[in-house]
Amino acid sequence: MKTLHSTLAGLLLATSALVAPAVAFAQQPQTAQEAPVPDEPVEEGTVDEIVVLGRFIPQPMRETSEVATFLGEEDLKRQGDDNAAVALTRVTGLSLVSGKFVYVRGLGERYSSALLNGSPLPSPEPLQRVVPLDLFPSNILSGTAVQKTYSVDHPGEFGGGVIDLTTLSIPNEPFINVGFSVGANSETTLKDGLTYYGSDTDFLGYDDGTRDTPDELDLALRSGKRISAGAFTPQELQRIGWSFINAPLNLIQRTSNVPNDFSADISGGRAFDTGWGTLGFVAVAGFDTSWRNRAGQQQEGLVENGVIGVRTDYDYVSTQNDVVVNGLFSGAVQWGDNEVKWTNLYIHSTTKEARSRVGYDDGAGRDVRDDYTEWFERSLISTQLTGAHEIGQFEVDWRGSFAKTTRDAPYEKGIRYRLIDGVYYHDASQEQNYTRFSEVEDQILSGGIDFKYTWALSDERDAVLSGGLYYSDNDRHAESREFRFLALDTSLPPEIQRERVDFLLSDFNIGPGGLQIRETTGAEGAAAYQAALEVAAGYVQADVEIIPLVRTAFGIRYEDATQSVTPRDLFGGASPFSPAPLENAYWLPAGTVTWNFYEDMQLRFGASKTIARPQFRELAPQQYLDPDSDRVFIGNPYLVDTELLNLDARYEWYFDRGQFITAGVFYKDLDKPVEAVINEAGSTVQQTYINAPKARLYGAELEVKKVFEPVMEGPFFGTKRWLVQANYTYTKSEVQVDAGDVVFPLAGGGSPRPAEELVRDGSQLQGQSEHLANLQFGWEDDEAQSQATLLVTYASDRITARGRPGQPDLVQEPGVMLDFTYRKGFTVRGYDLTFGVELRNLLGEEFIESQKLGGGEVFNNTYAIGTSASVSLSARF
Repeated sequence: MKTLHSTLAGLLLATSALVAPAVAFAQQPQTAQEAPVPDEPVEEGTVDEIVVLGRFIPQPMRETSEVATFLGEEDLKRQGDDNAAVALTRVTGLSLVSGKFVYVRGLGERYSSALLNGSPLPSPEPLQRVVPLDLFPSNILSGTAVQKTYSVDHPGEFGGGVIDLTTLSIPNEPFINVGFSVGANSETTLKDGLTYYGSDTDFLGYDDGTRDTPDELDLALRSGKRISAGAFTPQELQRIGWSFINAPLNLIQRTSNVPNDFSADISGGRAFDTGWGTLGFVAVAGFDTSWRNRAGQQQEGLVENGVIGVRTDYDYVSTQNDVVVNGLFSGAVQWGDNEVKWTNLYIHSTTKEARSRVGYDDGAGRDVRDDYTEWFERSLISTQLTGAHEIGQFEVDWRGSFAKTTRDAPYEKGIRYRLIDGVYYHDASQEQNYTRFSEVEDQILSGGIDFKYTWALSDERDAVLSGGLYYSDNDRHAESREFRFLALDTSLPPEIQRERVDFLLSDFNIGPGGLQIRETTGAEGAAAYQAALEVAAGYVQADVEIIPLVRTAFGIRYEDATQSVTPRDLFGGASPFSPAPLENAYWLPAGTVTWNFYEDMQLRFGASKTIARPQFRELAPQQYLDPDSDRVFIGNPYLVDTELLNLDARYEWYFDRGQFITAGVFYKDLDKPVEAVINEAGSTVQQTYINAPKARLYGAELEVKKVFEPVMEGPFFGTKRWLVQANYTYTKSEVQVDAGDVVFPLAGGGSPRPAEELVRDGSQLQGQSEHLANLQFGWEDDEAQSQATLLVTYASDRITARGRPGQPDLVQEPGVMLDFTYRKGFTVRGYDLTFGVELRNLLGEEFIESQKLGGGEVFNNTYAIGTSASVSLSARF
């Protein structure tokens, strides 16, 4: 008997008739998978036994040397998740924070990067440079890759992982898909809620011009002067005050019928044979509107005698409408071993919210009511041109991309009232009001080229040498203006103080002797900044099968970057303090070893050095009120880069097609990680940032997927395959502070302070849950064209914010989320239709964020999430 020895490259053709491309090697006959024995005698020199190693290993896992997870289009359909952020929570070691930012292995969004078809994306969020993944609807994606070990062909900013979103590609067959869905929430739909009129087109997610900056205000802003009595006449101030839109944006109203959720999308694609190649396109358009009520508590605490108690206590109600419009167009041309692809993406996401809270405020020393109306528009426009070419053993991939995001928040309004004998008063002096206009514009121009050459080391082994160049230029502009109507000359009469807000702020009350407009925008760079990050990089890498079935990938990346944040004074004053740019160059090595040591089993080992840069907002010394948490943030220009050492090991067993068990461990050492701390400036409490001395993080991951063929006979069970997929991640992290360690906080102008005053040794990293678990259980029936899945997600407690000095941290309890999805296909008049049902949060889990100490508990933010249900219908033509 003769046994064939070969590598993957040598067996691609030979094993294509089997289940999948495979690696073969010599093995003892008693453990071999033998080919059928022919009737004729075996001639000398022929092969009568092929031992296939790795025939069940999926192609993406076969092609990568990294620890990675892949979500395909079918995974996205089964889970039924609306956007990329929620879909990724099903992946081992990933969790979702604030509904839009993905944490990988407990590390915050600053330690992960998001790519679209391999190119970086800007962020519309004032507090983050990383794009929020809730912006990406599932209907534009064909898959997502999460790489948890670093490879030098990716940007050096890597801590938790790289998330690469892949958009739909050119179809093999022409298609048109049309779908729609309607949904409801137990806490929201057809229930009482809050609203305000806004504009005639708010329901589409676009303002009709109502919220544009008024002409009189715009003219005054262009003067470069602060809008106040010293710079403008009383008549000019009166005209500016009159120009503000009043009732449509100020008046909060109650509604007894909050609408249901609705979404619709259409997609299509086709390829044409031109004779010299293939020309194809795919296009997607979608619209989604959803409503959510929140009714809960917001408290602040005070520690006395080692016990935390409530000192400020609000009950609040909020109604939020989110509208997302998206469009994708991609065209590609293929000829021979060449492909050029042009992808264009547009996403527009709007949040409209009316919110009111009532309760006792310890700072004011009385019962108060705060009303808010807000409108946030986020948009992303991206265009990308890519190419892939093969010339024999030589491959060239190139890409160029321009992406721009904006966040526009016009007429962000708030007003406070005091409660006296059951009546609410606003005197425009002790109780203040504000109107804010803010905008963020962020754009990235990037390009890269990768070269790859493959050659055979022998008949059985090959090697791949690769290298590449990369460049990106990220620019951001942020500006915020604030105005208040104040009673400066005399106090308002009580009968005016208790007027409805649109009467109180009407033209009748604005002018000399009444309310006067004043600009309260921060000076000396506190309201505007310019930021930039320029990165130039190059890398070389070798991927070599050093001996049969043992493959190594090792390389090094050189990355040179200049990052700057420059505060701008909007009123022509003295140049505000501007920190020196962060100019750093790094050599970042990385290596992995993959050993296909037994049939369909692999061991992977990885080690790398990476970095994490401070985000623009963390460096800018500018106050910002986060509407999600009602907390004030301010940056620290004295931050520096974080350097990381990453170690990984993972065992993989693919025991059948699409079925596997994986187990891994990981360790990360962080030098100067960025942590949020409390900065108390007088009576104002701000959250700011510092570089903690160091931190470490380690843990383990386990994942299993098993498909059971029909387990019993019968009309229901006889045709169903059953799926069980589960994963669990344990993560332990701790910030480390030694005697003599110092930090450089914003307070004190960056002077060193003992680290133990601001950072607690052994404390957990923010946003990290010690335990993460997911379970999917369901069935598929090809004959009945049906599929059902029960999905369970669990995340243990995690720190959302640091407490004030002497107070415990704020901790969120995500708990257990139980979801169910069902799909059923059927045919009507020759057209394929799919009916779907989705049920979310079946256990009624609530959002709870609190502080606990000495037996006392303060609920910083709590509200009922509610159970959601939706039905959908789609058709394919």
